[in-house]
Amino acid sequence: MAVNTAPDTPTSDKDLKYPVDVSVQQHDITHVSFETYMQYAERTRESEVAGRSSLIESPAEKDSSLSAHEAEILQARRALRTAGWISVFYLITTDILGPFNAPYAFSQVGYVPGAILYIVMGIVACYTGLILSYLFCKLDSHRYPIRQYADLGGRIFGEWFRHICTFLQTIQLIIVVAIICLANGQSVQQIANNHGFCFAVEILIWPLVGMVIGQIRTLKSYGWLANASVWLNLLIIFTSMGFVAHSPPNYAAASAAYGISPGPIVRQRFVSQPIFAKVNGIMQMVYAYGGAMIFPEFMAEMKRPMDFWKAMICAQLLISTVYMMYGIFVYAFQGQFSLPLAYQGVSKYAWQTLGNVLALISGIIAAGLVGNIGVKIVYLHVVEEWIKGPPLLSMKGRLIWSTMVILYWSLAFIIGAAIPQVQNISGLVGAICVMQFTYSFPPIMLVGYQMILDAAKNDPGDTWRQFSRWKRGFFAGQWYFKLFNVVMFLGALTMSGLGIYGSSLSIKTAFQTSSATSLGCTPPV
Repeated sequence: MAVNTAPDTPTSDKDLKYPVDVSVQQHDITHVSFETYMQYAERTRESEVAGRSSLIESPAEKDSSLSAHEAEILQARRALRTAGWISVFYLITTDILGPFNAPYAFSQVGYVPGAILYIVMGIVACYTGLILSYLFCKLDSHRYPIRQYADLGGRIFGEWFRHICTFLQTIQLIIVVAIICLANGQSVQQIANNHGFCFAVEILIWPLVGMVIGQIRTLKSYGWLANASVWLNLLIIFTSMGFVAHSPPNYAAASAAYGISPGPIVRQRFVSQPIFAKVNGIMQMVYAYGGAMIFPEFMAEMKRPMDFWKAMICAQLLISTVYMMYGIFVYAFQGQFSLPLAYQGVSKYAWQTLGNVLALISGIIAAGLVGNIGVKIVYLHVVEEWIKGPPLLSMKGRLIWSTMVILYWSLAFIIGAAIPQVQNISGLVGAICVMQFTYSFPPIMLVGYQMILDAAKNDPGDTWRQFSRWKRGFFAGQWYFKLFNVVMFLGALTMSGLGIYGSSLSIKTAFQTSSATSLGCTPPV
């Protein structure tokens, strides 16, 4: 059956320098050449610049290479691309963990290392974000879309790398949702002034709310919610700064969280702590720049992905400036008593409640956004790819989506209630997942991309099983730039290993000193 084709889709494979196997289903991309991805991507970018981003707006051309099912998928993919860069800026900054664990991070390392690390990691995160934007625009098209981080990595290194990315991304997203549910449970506990329900029940409230807001399927629909969340978080930051400047720390909460007794407030330029505690503090900073994991997902729903760099740079500037300022300020007043969720470290109940109420709203918005991406990844892999199910925006897709949302949030509750220490579970997932998506994978993916292109120049016909192709791929072109990115990749992996070690010991110590237990009724604040 013939259908209308997009302007970026060639009318026949003769238009392509490297022909594509059109008999392959759209979910199966293993037989598509790297050059084909690049040529379709180039045509898609040209159509986006010209403002022709939908089938309806495109000239009607016939293409017998697409089946009715493939045409439906193509239409659904185009329907998702509606977000502008301003909306994406708000989506990137819709974060509940980054700002509020900054004072705790400073309490573990001190003023000097904390400030230096926030700046350096922000600069590097900006660089790796630009890498992801560059690779996305070079390899994504309507015909062969990059819908998630794993797709981007898979086009460069193959299916094995794609599966690794999917696994780590799924873990990170579900745990982030769980952490937000845990944080909101702690807020409810403080609002109830320790006279509320069992703590596990207070956590359960938020997965139930998430099951409702999780029915939103497109990121564009989250635009105004994300906007509100950013301003709510900034309001929490500035009000809690005023509160901590005029009241003592919340000694009771610090005792419940860390097992430390009230005493003089200590602030240090360099904190003398066990190495595992310092590393766990650094992993809290990593969370400030953890959005790279879903950058490709954001770009996949943009009208003009080439504008993503504007949203990313603005977001990173806001994040690094506000987070560092907030961390230094609160640590200056609360020292070693700084809590992982700083607004809960306010001692006066009325001020504490204001921060908690605002955080409940912004937190569930952030959880809804992250949960949306998480369920979408599972849907694309399981429903669309494995069982060849209906597209996400179809009526049948709606029913499947609703069921998956309920299951996803149920799992988030189990995880959040099982490890009731925000600072430790966030540090562990930061080391295992966030470090890879933000700092490890982008530089090595860029190296892989450049090696593929350089090895193809004056190609004598060797394969990647032969050392000659690897040698030509690495040393041809800008080999020194490739070496720089390899060193960055290895450094990030080393830091990740230290983070896993530090967070694991911190979790062990926390269970020995904290009053909270897994799936228990006693709160950690």
